[in-house]
Amino acid sequence: MKLTFLGATHEVTGSCYCLEACGKTFLIEYGMEQGADHFENEPLPIAENTIDGVLLTHAHIDHSGKLPVLFKNGFSGAIHATEATADLCAIMLRDSAHIQEFEAEWRNRKGKRADREEYVPLYTMEDAEAAIAAFVGHPYGQKFELVPGIEVRFTDAGHLLGSASIEVWVTEDGVTKKVVFSGDVGNLAQPLIRDPSYIEEADYVLTESTYGDRNHAATRPDYVAELADIMQRTFDRGGNVVVPSFAVGRTQEMLYFLREIRAKQLVKGHDYLVYVDSPLAIEATNIFHENALDCYDEETMALIRAGVNPIRFEGLKVAVSADESKAINFDTTPKVIISASGMCEAGRIKHHLKHNLWRRECTVLFVGYQAVGTTGRAIVDGAESVKLFGERISVKAEIAQLTGMSGHADHDGLLRWLGAFTEKPQKVFVVHGDPTVCDKYAEELRGLGYDAYAPYSGTQFDLASGELVYEAQPKPIKKDYAAERADTMFARLLAAGKRLLTVIEHNRGGANKDLARFASQIDSLCDKWDR
Repeated sequence: MKLTFLGATHEVTGSCYCLEACGKTFLIEYGMEQGADHFENEPLPIAENTIDGVLLTHAHIDHSGKLPVLFKNGFSGAIHATEATADLCAIMLRDSAHIQEFEAEWRNRKGKRADREEYVPLYTMEDAEAAIAAFVGHPYGQKFELVPGIEVRFTDAGHLLGSASIEVWVTEDGVTKKVVFSGDVGNLAQPLIRDPSYIEEADYVLTESTYGDRNHAATRPDYVAELADIMQRTFDRGGNVVVPSFAVGRTQEMLYFLREIRAKQLVKGHDYLVYVDSPLAIEATNIFHENALDCYDEETMALIRAGVNPIRFEGLKVAVSADESKAINFDTTPKVIISASGMCEAGRIKHHLKHNLWRRECTVLFVGYQAVGTTGRAIVDGAESVKLFGERISVKAEIAQLTGMSGHADHDGLLRWLGAFTEKPQKVFVVHGDPTVCDKYAEELRGLGYDAYAPYSGTQFDLASGELVYEAQPKPIKKDYAAERADTMFARLLAAGKRLLTVIEHNRGGANKDLARFASQIDSLCDKWDR
């Protein structure tokens, strides 16, 4: 009866845990790491073809994204999840496989010219299809026997359509222990989906800690009013509202707000359209509607009982083909354009930015987190221009944000979820958080009387005895010599850039023709190196 921690340990992404009990081995999640990694993750402790099955909390790629790798390497078991999660994974894993194959094709095309070795994608569409075919859907709240000695139940986590905390009962050699995997605990009062359900009993709890060190705003913003105001002033100027949005979850929330704005006629004097320009988002929206009875909250179900579709309305258009997408920017009707990707790094949103970002009458509205180094983050941070398709595009549009939109419980929400257990668990494992957050939240829980511990990848715990079998130590990702040298060269470049700013300041008040020549030289240099 052993639990091994493999991923999302002192990191937010790449969730993966291994449960060995009753002569069987199961993975709980197998997510893809996204963004910067701090520590090395231990490999799976056994070969993929000897794993007996997988339990999955929800469809986000940092929890599900490596499932096709299992099938690539010989796994043939079932993936157990809620029915809505199975539906969402069917589109998200195909989309991920398409990205893997596209990147491999692009790298190999360039690599062939440079005589580099062939780049092999993490997995292919065939691997993704094998994973999709292996899903077994389960309703919320229904306990089932996974194998003799292990029972499982999915409880609504309120984070994403179909998201769940997983309750696992293990009985071995006359000893029964209950382990709860929190998954991602949802924020309260999100549109469409229900609030998190609370669990009352467990021997061991794995809790996420994404927002373990901070709270959302004390007062929930009125997103409908804010969005209506942004639309009104933009349409009054004769512009479009362009919304970079994540295809699954955030897009459907935006449609919920836009339906209410349309129903209450909060935008005056304009006959506007709303375009969803993302095939993935369109498919996800259909899945949301198909799973309404199992996943929607009471407010949304009341709309459905009244004959109102909560995420569809008059004036909503979808663009599936590339031609339909291109046609949007030749339509002069005032419009809202919702398109992926949410951080403006790829996809159709880049085309819409190219057509609208330089127009003072338009607005680019950000509704999600923008990671450092992304095009979206550069725009939010005040960049005067960004490069799209090799062309420098000026940022003249109004830049707006709907702040505080999050699918994650904040610090107080996590404490509320953990506090629902009628008796303190025997041990609480803090996972799925940045390194300092995991440690800080675990320390806080210990101060509240919990036996809390933040493991590193490779840590093994005996559920029967309640003791650590092996306490892994952190393995920071080491940079090789070439990378360190590159960092040194970049620091030298940065210093040169600061010197250039000083020289520019020293030329304040110089002759116009000299300043123009200096500016042209800088522009030429930037054109050469801005890639």
